[in-house]
Amino acid sequence: MKRRQLRGFDLKQIQGVTHLIGVDEVGRGAFAGPVVAAAVVVSRDFLESRWAVAKSGRVNDSKALTAEQREELWVEFEELAAAGSIHAQHGLATVDEIQELNILGATKLAMRRALEALYPPEAFERQREEPDLFSSFEERRSFQPAVSARVIVDGLPLRGFPYPHAAFVHGDARSLCIAMASIIAKVTRDRMMVEFEAKYPGYGFARHKGYGTDEHREAVLRLGRCQEHREAFLRKLLAVRVDPAQMNLLE
Repeated sequence: MKRRQLRGFDLKQIQGVTHLIGVDEVGRGAFAGPVVAAAVVVSRDFLESRWAVAKSGRVNDSKALTAEQREELWVEFEELAAAGSIHAQHGLATVDEIQELNILGATKLAMRRALEALYPPEAFERQREEPDLFSSFEERRSFQPAVSARVIVDGLPLRGFPYPHAAFVHGDARSLCIAMASIIAKVTRDRMMVEFEAKYPGYGFARHKGYGTDEHREAVLRLGRCQEHREAFLRKLLAVRVDPAQMNLLE
């Protein structure tokens, strides 16, 4: 779907509510690091704003953008948030939580945390009955919409998720607010992986961001796993590892 249609998709999805919340995650398939999700709230006023009309055509699924493009958009998103034009939060699930919950469970946890930073889940269960409910929530919420909101997520419907939502496969290439969420999640996670490079040198985290590249696989076979590696994701790889100390015994 062409990028210029992303705004039009959201204008259709926002019909009947005052706000639209796009949710996406990054890092599900990585060998290392957390899974990070982001949630972005937009209003009809924003979707019809000068920025959305003139500049949102540069927004796309984060995987389709360069690192430089993502960083440039991040700066613009920060300016929009500072002006109150959008609201955005991110949430993550750690490597330990991925191990405990599996990657799907951890992904839902990261998404829930991003949404909870904006919006308590019980609001969605009650908003049809009490349309003015949101004005009463505690001030710690960074976003308190006036009437109602719809959550849209990238991918398949999330079973057991506490937020009623609509799911769209390849939603990050269809919806403006989902694409914005994908960029925020990607930049957030990439910056974390760069920090891990200094903490765990030798793995190349700053380059491959924890994904299973040839460089990363070779480093794991050479160095073993670190605390940020997902044990279940490395099981097959490490099963064929030969300890260098054992090499002399084989000669």
